[in-house]
Amino acid sequence: MKWLSVTDFVPNFSHNEVKFLAIGLVLEAAAFSYGKLPEMEVRLDFLNLLPLDMSRKILMCFDDVSDIVRASAVSRRWQHLVLGNGLSKHLCFRSFPHLSRVASIVEVMNSEVNGNEEAACSSSRDSKSVQRDHRVYSYLAHASASFLMRNCILEAITASSTDNDPEESITNTLEARDLIARRASYWSSKGHFKPDVSETLIYKLVSNLCVVTEINIRPFQAFFQSGSPIYSSKAVRFRFGHLKHVMDLRSDLAGELHRGSTKEMFTWTYTSPEFPMAQENCLQKFKLPQPVLCIGGILQIELLGRVQRQETDALFYICVSHVQVIGRSLSPAFDIEILEPSWEFILKCNRQAKTYNQLSMLDNEPLTILPTYLERRVIELRQIVNMLRGNVVQGEYYAWGDEEDESDEDFVA
Repeated sequence: MKWLSVTDFVPNFSHNEVKFLAIGLVLEAAAFSYGKLPEMEVRLDFLNLLPLDMSRKILMCFDDVSDIVRASAVSRRWQHLVLGNGLSKHLCFRSFPHLSRVASIVEVMNSEVNGNEEAACSSSRDSKSVQRDHRVYSYLAHASASFLMRNCILEAITASSTDNDPEESITNTLEARDLIARRASYWSSKGHFKPDVSETLIYKLVSNLCVVTEINIRPFQAFFQSGSPIYSSKAVRFRFGHLKHVMDLRSDLAGELHRGSTKEMFTWTYTSPEFPMAQENCLQKFKLPQPVLCIGGILQIELLGRVQRQETDALFYICVSHVQVIGRSLSPAFDIEILEPSWEFILKCNRQAKTYNQLSMLDNEPLTILPTYLERRVIELRQIVNMLRGNVVQGEYYAWGDEEDESDEDFVA
């Protein structure tokens, strides 16, 4: 009679069967190590029955960082397998492939006594750096899945074109309201005879590391024009990336935009598929195929093609009322430093940092007074002064009555 070993069965299992077997055994072993299960006369570590490669493959089936942490707490052997094979790092790389560009890890510790910071750098493979990598990548995987969702846009940087600046500036897309200071709030491109001409909008996110799940866009409906046309695009595409060089986004980018060379200023690390956009006046949600780690905090929205011609000049326009970027900001727990010219980066982790994720930010934005907000206030005050003087600028329309009671139906030229 031939005795069968575990290795005779496991190779015949499917990937999911091995995964469920591994999770069950790990949880049972972890519970036993913490005293959650009654003691048995025979204690058996099933990984001792398997070849090392098979043990590693089983543990690499985990897709939850909490399972990896539990596995590392079962025994010294399990901890060696988890840390030595970099399972938490493997999990992060599987979710966010661009983390392969991490050149080194810096772990920052806050000192509450003297306010100084101590940095521990990891670039070698000694035992301390292996443990540090496990801590940092485990925390990163946890943060990317558990920090609260919020609107991740910090400010609008630039648009490829603007019809009437600043009245129809890209900064208007940060405001969710339809009317600001008695006028419509939206961004408008310049008009074109060809409907296939695209436009781009570029935004700075709230931190250098954000996990983005969806982008929401509301096309603008011109209620003050005959027929109330909606100036949407045919489709939309998204890019995430970072600046190629350290610069002042407002002043330096304005000069580059004037010279028409903004394409040379950014490195794009992710490009989404195209999403069709409906010609509807609603906040349209574009969910990414999977959560994307934006490294560098720059988002470009590509508005592909035009569908609506303006009656007065027979030109095609694209207009946007509002933009949202829904995701998780990993700051200040995580930050990066881009290295030139390789575009690799240093991953900085501060597990002691107080995060903004203790409460939801979706209904409380903005929490700080940004330059874009001040610019909008100046524009609004100037419009009010012009109205009081009787000098209403062409293209500005004012609705009378209480702002709280305003609706789209009341906004008529």
